[in-house]
Amino acid sequence: MFSNLKEQPADKILQLMQMYKDDPREGKIDLGVGVYKNAEGVTPVMRAVKAAEKQLWQDQTTKAYVGLAGDPAFGDAMVDLVLGDAVPRGQVAAAATPGGTGAVRQAFEMIRMANPDARIFVSDPTWPNHLSILKFMEMPTVTYRYFDSATGGVDFDGMMADLEQAKAGDVILLHGCCHNPTGANLNLTQWQAVIDLMLKKGAMPMIDIAYQGFGDGLEEDAAATRLVASMVPECLIAASCSKNFGVYRERTGILMAVAQDSDLRGLTQGTLNYLNRQNYSFPPDHGARVVTMILQTPELRADWAAELEDVRNSMLGLREQLAGELQRLSGSDRFGFIAQHRGMFSRLGTSPEMVAKLREEHAIYMVGDSRLNIAGLNRDTVPVLAKAIIDCGI
Repeated sequence: MFSNLKEQPADKILQLMQMYKDDPREGKIDLGVGVYKNAEGVTPVMRAVKAAEKQLWQDQTTKAYVGLAGDPAFGDAMVDLVLGDAVPRGQVAAAATPGGTGAVRQAFEMIRMANPDARIFVSDPTWPNHLSILKFMEMPTVTYRYFDSATGGVDFDGMMADLEQAKAGDVILLHGCCHNPTGANLNLTQWQAVIDLMLKKGAMPMIDIAYQGFGDGLEEDAAATRLVASMVPECLIAASCSKNFGVYRERTGILMAVAQDSDLRGLTQGTLNYLNRQNYSFPPDHGARVVTMILQTPELRADWAAELEDVRNSMLGLREQLAGELQRLSGSDRFGFIAQHRGMFSRLGTSPEMVAKLREEHAIYMVGDSRLNIAGLNRDTVPVLAKAIIDCGI
């Protein structure tokens, strides 16, 4: 039987990680992997996470299953963090998942159950795993224009023109903040225009929000998601705790189904429970419990928010330094968009050949589409990257 299996395409980011590891050159720079690193190149355990884990170790008396949707307290805490008071809690069904990826997969499963003919509209570009999962599930996908390589911003006119193709029952996948891989985001006026189009077309939004707190702040980064949830009849929201709580390996995420018709909550909650049961039965609890403790304990929450703000400001500082250094070396402001982008990523908008040249000649590793992880830099390596970019003629 196994001989009937086919070789699967290798993950390009994992390949890049191995290439970086095998590179013997000193001074090599890893801007490929999508993980936050501090100035020392370490992905730290946040102070509040350490404190919550210590308390959990002391107080926890059982490792018994919690429930198909996870601990209800985790659902309450995350709904409050992401949605605030944008919609009543009674309109939101929620289920814990293994990371944000698990939430995305379950959302696609729920869409397929509800409407097998639904087309998923996906930004060009988007997080590669969106397309990989959709392809594996054989769900119809339509791309819409998003990133303008010439300006480093959003091609909003192209985006809206492409979304005009949407029909009732289709799903439009949107990034809640800190667009991955480009770092270019819609403003609230543009978000309102997208909402108006979805209402006109009868399309449902699905929001992937993986970087809340990494862009303009916890509340600011949630503003678009809250606006959407408050104005459309139904939506799905996949949220991750990997980045803003730094609990990558704990696989902590949540899927929310929001419906203005509160009578649907029982049906949607039951469906989320069912999907969890079919895929992995009970979701992981350790990370979810740590996140819940942080969000529900005022002292821990305040310390977490303060450290997260330091992380955000550090990345903003690196963005401004890089944009400034590139302006100094090039004599132009053509890289000014880097300072305007938000989150861990920016996309230079250059060719795969130039990305390969950066790797081969300067030991600088980034994804082939020219996505670079700002958090992979520090104040000393920013000038190195800027000079390499100019030397390569980008």
